[in-house]
Amino acid sequence: MTNFLAAGGLKRGEHESASLHADIVSQLRDFIVEGHLAPGSRIPERELCEKFGISRTPLREALKAIAAEGLIELLPNRGARVRQFSEADIRNLFEVLSGLDFVAGQMACARITDDAIAAIEKMHLEMYAHYLRRELVDYFRINQKIHQAIVDAAANPVLSANFASFNSIVRRLRYSANLVNRDRLGDAMREHEQIMDALKRRSANELGLLMFQHMQGKCEAVCEYLRDQQTEDSEPRALLEDAIF
Repeated sequence: MTNFLAAGGLKRGEHESASLHADIVSQLRDFIVEGHLAPGSRIPERELCEKFGISRTPLREALKAIAAEGLIELLPNRGARVRQFSEADIRNLFEVLSGLDFVAGQMACARITDDAIAAIEKMHLEMYAHYLRRELVDYFRINQKIHQAIVDAAANPVLSANFASFNSIVRRLRYSANLVNRDRLGDAMREHEQIMDALKRRSANELGLLMFQHMQGKCEAVCEYLRDQQTEDSEPRALLEDAIF
């Protein structure tokens, strides 16, 4: 009995440790994605330990996980820094994510339930209300949930894992497009209307293509923003450092 309880306690401890690690990784990822650390800047370990109320060991384990996702770079004996992206990097990332969105749209139409469609439509209407009120942070938050819900509806764990990995990298890159170019925000909303219509009709090829084109539009907007920033300032500038999402 003692051995059994000890084993049970060990499993609970391992579960709690894994849960804590996942929570730290999630908080750290969001902190970087939301623009609190500029691209190219060093990771302030001491400040982050104080912010999250943790020691350096769990923070560094979380940094390793974030580095594996591609958001930061680990520097030998020098800590870590937020990754900077060139236009070539951006295009490569969006090409893969666009392809994943295309497959997700096709598979979702074949496997999604009526209840799941209703839930996504409810989110779509909520997003539209935020769009009308120009509540950009809430708009983008729901926007991400809709894309994730369609990917989840595809019911393919390999697709979901790869989407999550690439999306975590480009999330911050995507936000600038609509924040800087408000016309692009309107275009994105209209594209979401078309995506929702195709999903409700379960038109697989149409939805896949719409999602692919939607992501390609994001790519072009981000690249245009990057070029504009480089033209305005001859010195290196942090990509999206002023973005609020």
